[in-house]
Amino acid sequence: MKKWFSILTNKYLLSFVFLIVWIVFFNEINLFDQKNKLEELSNLNKKKSYYIKEIEAAKQELSDMKNNPEALEKYAREKYLMKKEGEDIYLVEEDSLH
Repeated sequence: MKKWFSILTNKYLLSFVFLIVWIVFFNEINLFDQKNKLEELSNLNKKKSYYIKEIEAAKQELSDMKNNPEALEKYAREKYLMKKEGEDIYLVEEDSLH
C-alpha cells in the first residue's frame, strides 16, 4: 500500500498527469477544438473542390462562347430568353404536383 501511495504522490507523475489534463481539456488548442477544426477543414476542402470544378466549367463555357457563335446564341436564348425578330417564345412550366 505504501508503495502505491509513493508512486501516486510522485511529483513527476503528478506533473505529467496535470500536463496531460491541461493539454486535453484546458489549453487554447485542446483536443475538442482540434477535432472541430479538422471537420471544418474537411468541409472547406470539399467546397474548394466544388468551386474549382464550377470555375473550370465556366471557363469552358466562356471559351465556347468566344469561339463559337452558335454557342453564344444558345446561351443567350436559354439564359436570357432572347429571340430573333419575328419569333415567338413559349415558356412551358411544369406542374410541381406531379
